[in-house]
Amino acid sequence: MDNSCDEVAWRFGAVNPSLEAASAVSIRALVHGLYNCVDRSDPRPLAPLGHGDPSPFACFRAAAAAEEAVAAAATSGKYNSYPTAAGLTEACSAVASYLSRYLPYELSTGDIVLTSGCNHAIEVMMAVLATPGANVLLPRPGYPLYEARAALSGLEFRHYDLLPEKGWEVDIEGVEALADDNTVAIVIVNPNNPCGSVYSYEHLTKIAETARKLGIMVISDEIYEHCAFGSKPFVPMGVFGEIAPVLTLGGISKRWMVPGWRLGWIAMTDPKGVFRKTKIFEAIIIYRGISVDPATIVQGAIPQIIAKTDDTFFRNAMNMMREAAEICYQKLKGIECITCPHKPEGSMFVMVKLDMSYFEGIDDDINFCTKLAKEESVVICPGSGLGMKNWLRITFAVDPSLLEDGLERLKSFCLRHAHRKQKQVPL
Repeated sequence: MDNSCDEVAWRFGAVNPSLEAASAVSIRALVHGLYNCVDRSDPRPLAPLGHGDPSPFACFRAAAAAEEAVAAAATSGKYNSYPTAAGLTEACSAVASYLSRYLPYELSTGDIVLTSGCNHAIEVMMAVLATPGANVLLPRPGYPLYEARAALSGLEFRHYDLLPEKGWEVDIEGVEALADDNTVAIVIVNPNNPCGSVYSYEHLTKIAETARKLGIMVISDEIYEHCAFGSKPFVPMGVFGEIAPVLTLGGISKRWMVPGWRLGWIAMTDPKGVFRKTKIFEAIIIYRGISVDPATIVQGAIPQIIAKTDDTFFRNAMNMMREAAEICYQKLKGIECITCPHKPEGSMFVMVKLDMSYFEGIDDDINFCTKLAKEESVVICPGSGLGMKNWLRITFAVDPSLLEDGLERLKSFCLRHAHRKQKQVPL
């Protein structure tokens, strides 16, 4: 056997420092690591309360009309080729018409770029904005893919706070203090992942006015659009596009319960045409041209997915989500060491705070979630992965019976690990 290759001084193997920085804020890696901690011999069903994918559960099954549209597109023979950089014209047109229903102005086909899911839209925007010295403002807690993609692109990011005592609203004063001459954008997520909040018309107005004052764009992540089941209706940020230019990120994964179909979009909800004047939209098209495409079959199905999915499906889905959110909120109220500052009214998540003084032998939220996965086969996302140490993000987008069971196991775990003084029965 020739071992001469062992003498070669190989020049590869160094890790890209930007990739290391991005991986440090990967929520997917953190949650998937917890799944590896689960005891596979546990006869109880795994309670997946760590990520927002309701699609495995029959109660959240995709609309039949949507599934039929994809099947028809696949068998038509029309969608086996490469799409254009922005996406199929008929698909972009359908998305433009869909979004225009909820805006005070009409979007055109040319205002839409299709992406391979909303995560891809995030990638595109962080890459496009990564000019030398630029920074973007990101929410804390927030969806960490923004940080990961910004880090990978070499774009500076700064965190502004969401205020739990005010229903997780944006700290407007904090945003103004954080921004400088190099700030180019503020990212908001509404309805909010991870907090489960929905922003009011009045609050969104303040965000738009602040962006205008600072001379920055708003990137509005609306992947949970219309996933609102509390007292406040969903209002698209694009409604305020006359005040400040808004790039709306969205997709079909959450409202249609099909995250695996990977169809998202970037929409210029910018009636004054600021993005075209500043060539931002041109840069988005250029980046899309050297990036991945969403599957042409799903693009081809989009017009029928939008046209044929009736309101009954959406109402039923939101009724189910409302029921699950109520179960989650009520169960959490019964766990002494957990505080829920705001009842969830949108998205599929709620943020809760751990009282670490309650526990014995548990150091922090990551340690808590690791032991919970091992002992109870319940996976919950640690708040540290979202910039909130000793908090938890819990999803309620699971079958209601499994949700109840999982939260009961969470309660049992907390009681079992309570500090001795917590277990003492008062005389």
